Amino acid sequence: MNILLIGAFACMMALIISAWLMTFARWFPIEGIDEKFLVDYKTMIRAHVDYALMALFNLGFYGLGIELPVLACWCVAIGGFANPTVFVIAAFDPEFWNKAHWRIYTAISFAITTIGFVWIGMTLINTVIAA
Repeated sequence: MNILLIGAFACMMALIISAWLMTFARWFPIEGIDEKFLVDYKTMIRAHVDYALMALFNLGFYGLGIELPVLACWCVAIGGFANPTVFVIAAFDPEFWNKAHWRIYTAISFAITTIGFVWIGMTLINTVIAA
């Protein structure tokens, strides 16, 4: 279950990095880089918020005090970082949604995250039923 703490740390670092990146993109515009480097600011904000939520999920699941399946924790940690990263890539690549390899990455990321969250959810339900 310690992987959840590593996942939370990774999301928190991405959260801080994205905050600094967006701050610099707004406060210190550099001709030739802005609007060519960080193309979609709103999508970057989505990533930023998603990293925060995923960090909180990782910490929340870890802090439940319930023994969770290790593989499910890995799925949440990996998917929890990979899903917001979809938005980061899209913020830099205006053709993101039209590229097959990014669609595959997105689908895999979503599948891993879904497996982890559903598995942990089922574990929580089974814990309640068993109590």
